[in-house]
Amino acid sequence: MSANKLHKFIFEGVPVRGALVQLTDTWREALRRRAVVGEFPAPVRVLMGEMVAAGLLMQSSIKFEGALVLQLHGDGPVKLVVAEVKSTLSFRTTAKVVGPLDDAASLQQMVNPRGTGRCAITLDPRERAPGAQPYQGVVSLHGDQREPLDSLAQVLEHYMLQSEQLDTRLILAANDEVAAGLLLQRMPVSGAGNLADFRDEDRIGRDDDFNRIALLGATLTAQELLTLDAEQILHRLFWQERLRSFAPLPSTFACTCSPERVRGMLQGLGRTEIEDILTEREVVEVCCDFCGQQFHFDAVEVTRMFTPERDQPAAPPTLQ
Repeated sequence: MSANKLHKFIFEGVPVRGALVQLTDTWREALRRRAVVGEFPAPVRVLMGEMVAAGLLMQSSIKFEGALVLQLHGDGPVKLVVAEVKSTLSFRTTAKVVGPLDDAASLQQMVNPRGTGRCAITLDPRERAPGAQPYQGVVSLHGDQREPLDSLAQVLEHYMLQSEQLDTRLILAANDEVAAGLLLQRMPVSGAGNLADFRDEDRIGRDDDFNRIALLGATLTAQELLTLDAEQILHRLFWQERLRSFAPLPSTFACTCSPERVRGMLQGLGRTEIEDILTEREVVEVCCDFCGQQFHFDAVEVTRMFTPERDQPAAPPTLQ
C-alpha cells in the first residue's frame, strides 16, 4: 500500500472527479501521540480516522489556503470529535468522551442518541482580515425525512447536497493501522449556453454519468479500502472508465500547539485563576489534547506572563 498519499483523478469526458486517500504510519503516529493523554475506545478511534480521511478528501477538492475543521458535536457519551486538515494536507485530531461505550457502538449511539447531534465544517483562511469570521456550515445528523444518518459518510454526503448542491459519494474506513477514504463528486457545470436549462441544482440526482460511477464506487468494501493499493482499487472499480490520475500528494500528522499559544490561552483565563492553580501545585501543567505535548509553567514564568514587558526586570549581564 502507498502510505500516506492522496490521489486525485478525473473521468475523461464526464463532469466527475475523485480522490482516494490512505494513511498508514502517519495515522498510527497520530494515535500513538494522543495515547499519551489517554487512549480512546475503539469505535471513537475508528470515527476519528474516518474524519481525518474525510477532511483530507474535502480539503483536496477546494481551492483554499487555510484549515478545514470537521467537528461532530454530540449529546451522547462522545461530546466532541474534531479533525483539522491544513491546505498542506497535514492533519490532527482529537475527541472528548464522557461516558462508557460498547465496542460496536454506532455513530448514532456515540454522538446522537437524543437527536440533537450536529456536524460543523469550518473553513479558516490562513490570512483573515481583522474582525472577519471563518466560514462555517452546520447540519444535523438526520436526513430530509428526519431519518437518522447511520454513518459519517452519509452525514457529509447530505451536507454537500444541502450546502453545495453537489452529488457526492463517500466511502470511509479506519482501524488502528489505516485511515482511508474515497470521494466521488459531480463537478459543477460551467459555460452552459442557457443557464436556465443547466442550473446545477436541476442536475442533482439526475446525472447519469455520476450515478453510474457512484454505483461502481459503492461496491468498494471497507476491507478493500484498508488493504489494497490505490492503483488496485482504482483499477478494480473503474477499469472500463477513462481515468486520468495526477501525481499523489503526501499527507503528514502535525500539531500546531506551541508554548506561545499555551501562554495566550492561560492569559485568557486570567491571572487570578492561574495563581489559584499555583497555590495547589508548584507548576501549571497543560497537555495538548491533539498530540500529548506537555507544557509546564512555574511561578516565575506565570508572573512574567502577566507582567507588562516594560515592567519586567532587565536580564542580568553576561560575562564576555
